[in-house]
Amino acid sequence: MRRWLPWWWLALAGLCGAWVLSAFLRGGVLETDLLRLLPATEQNSHAEQAVNALYGQLGNRILLLAGAKDAPQAHAAAHQLASALRHSPAFRRVVLEVPTFNAQQLLDTYLPYAPGLLTAIDRQQLQQATPDIQHQLLRRLGAPFQDGIPTPPALDPFGYLQRWLGQLPLAQTRLQQEQGVLVARQSGQTYVLLVLEPQGAAFDAATQRAVITGLQQAEREVKAQHPGVQLLRTGALFYASSAREQASHEVDLIGGGSLLGVLLLLWLLFRSIKPLLLGMLTVGIGMVFSCAAVLLVYGKIHLITLVFGVSLIGEAIDYAIQYFAAHLEAGSRWEARQGMRRVLPGLLVALCTSLLGYGALTLTPFPAISQIALFAFAGLVAAWLSVVLLLPRWVQKPGQHDGLRRVRWPAAVLHWWLARMTLGRGVLLVAALLLACLPGWLRLQGNDDIHLLVSHPAQLVAEERQVRQLVGISEASRFFLTEGADAEQALQREAVLVSRLRAHLGQGVSGFTAVSDLVPPVAQQRGDQALLRQRLPASAVLPVMQALGFPDEAMNRWQSRSTWPVLTLDHWMQQPLAGVYRHQVMSLPGGQKGLILILQGDDGRLDLDAAARGLPGVTVVNKARSVSRMFQQYRQLGYYWLPGAMGMVLLVLLVRYRLRNACAIMLPNLVALAVSLSAYGLTGQPFTLFSLMGLMLVLGVGVNYAIFLLEAGVRNPVPFAGVLLSAATTVLSFGLLSLSSMPALNQFGTVLLFGIICSVLLAPLSLTFGRARCAGA
Repeated sequence: MRRWLPWWWLALAGLCGAWVLSAFLRGGVLETDLLRLLPATEQNSHAEQAVNALYGQLGNRILLLAGAKDAPQAHAAAHQLASALRHSPAFRRVVLEVPTFNAQQLLDTYLPYAPGLLTAIDRQQLQQATPDIQHQLLRRLGAPFQDGIPTPPALDPFGYLQRWLGQLPLAQTRLQQEQGVLVARQSGQTYVLLVLEPQGAAFDAATQRAVITGLQQAEREVKAQHPGVQLLRTGALFYASSAREQASHEVDLIGGGSLLGVLLLLWLLFRSIKPLLLGMLTVGIGMVFSCAAVLLVYGKIHLITLVFGVSLIGEAIDYAIQYFAAHLEAGSRWEARQGMRRVLPGLLVALCTSLLGYGALTLTPFPAISQIALFAFAGLVAAWLSVVLLLPRWVQKPGQHDGLRRVRWPAAVLHWWLARMTLGRGVLLVAALLLACLPGWLRLQGNDDIHLLVSHPAQLVAEERQVRQLVGISEASRFFLTEGADAEQALQREAVLVSRLRAHLGQGVSGFTAVSDLVPPVAQQRGDQALLRQRLPASAVLPVMQALGFPDEAMNRWQSRSTWPVLTLDHWMQQPLAGVYRHQVMSLPGGQKGLILILQGDDGRLDLDAAARGLPGVTVVNKARSVSRMFQQYRQLGYYWLPGAMGMVLLVLLVRYRLRNACAIMLPNLVALAVSLSAYGLTGQPFTLFSLMGLMLVLGVGVNYAIFLLEAGVRNPVPFAGVLLSAATTVLSFGLLSLSSMPALNQFGTVLLFGIICSVLLAPLSLTFGRARCAGA
């Protein structure tokens, strides 16, 4: 049975590889949605639903502006663009022409409920004094012009409904209707708006390619006919596509660079094609199991996981390197099973410490980091098992070359170190390094701003900013969520919030869109109706209306005040007018309702927490701030995790090495961590949660080099050359990761680059402070 294990393992790897390959060929497994990177940060779970609702509503739309100095040219270009895009299969909907504002539809919606719809000014005036009925009716009948949305005097004798309709938040943009389309003007340019909806999801790679191809083709046709036309676009799809393309480039750069570098380094030491092929086989199997594990658990692989995953090549190859180094060292005395028995304990301890380092990543609530941890777990375990199960069977022939001739330089370094680095000098070296780190530690500063971790292409950001300025919309990154046991309570609570916010207009926000402005609470409508009955009783109003010639229908409406209906949220949601506001109304469990109030022109100055303070059911939702706070909390908790992780690594080492050797193995790694922290401070880089996670990996990965050295002892410099080769491949991979455009990965890579280099350079300290184990011990 034992001899069949390698073949069973290869068969399992083959099945996993076929499954992963088929998944990628089918498409849809690469996740590019940046929101998926973020955890649920809101204490109120309904607030998290509101974030997703807004994001889902707006994320699948594309805004496109066609601009020109000459207005007719802008209109012509927009119509040609719309026609071309409608013929493209990439778009489900292309909106250019907009219907003329239908005042009658607005009247039909609100006229039956007019007696319960009063503006704050009209309500205040009625509360203060009884109006002059005849004077107001005469002024209403004799007014030659009516502002806003006109209402028939017969149906709205006092003009209360007209004034209420005039203050509705129906136009919150800078766009104007012209020739059946929406236009904006700036600096002598006329811009015509198109709204596009793609056929598929904005974060699907196939959808992105189809949309961008369709747009490029249409833009070429338009610019050929209208050379002076400027086209501006914005939408989540473009950011997702840019991130996907950048990730693909970085996978090629990091993966290709790591692979070529690893192959070159393996060739320089072993000078044989077999270690290259078998080493890459173990890494390949590791990558296959990594992808399979992530797909099995998450269903998709995020692009940030894939970019990080290819950098794992340099670490996954370490186990094979140590085995091949043992083969090179043994030369003609090589015996495969005995060689594996000798290196297996060190490989096992190294695997455990690495998994502890990656295990620390699972303590964070971030989905992307959890994916990375799972990817690394599965990949390292599979690579390790591949070395243990496959290499003893396929590396049985004794070596034909003198290993010492291949490692002259490592031998010279090791000999120099052992001859000069006494215990006392080792203590002085460690003390000097820690003292030199002090200035960097003092300058170390944490920064948890989420915006430091997001890097968008400058062109896309500039276009989005210009589109938002032209259209007059602000980014809905901050908003209010008002909850109630039912629709009425939610409307009442939001109405109180609205009254507070009106006092702050122009102080950081230019306006807002609130459902309670469109559908007043029933209690408020009943109150307004009662106020009208009190101040304008039928006995006083009807004789004046009759004397002024109002039709019988108008008088009958006023006479039937006892049966005046009220507008409810459920009824309003069934009206065509409610279509553009549906995403602001949430149905919650147990019949509860949630209302989203969206700010306009929000520049961040207004203290939303102060505006909502003391209001029951009102939550300020600010995803960026919430994530930044969570970053800070977990970074601060990480200052306790790191010593805890050190203790766990030490416990693993104690099982095999006893106290002195365990501490000797830990010492180089701890000094490397100190140097990495100091480097961050000296270079002025902000220390973030992702920097801390990088230190966790330095702890788990960097300790391996001291383990390998102490296992080999001073018997032969070949294992030391293997340690240098392992470190070189890891530094190469993670060094390339530090070039990533994704700030989180860049910070991972930077910390690991500093930490791994320091760990391997200081690894011989383990020989100075510890007692080297004998071969086979």
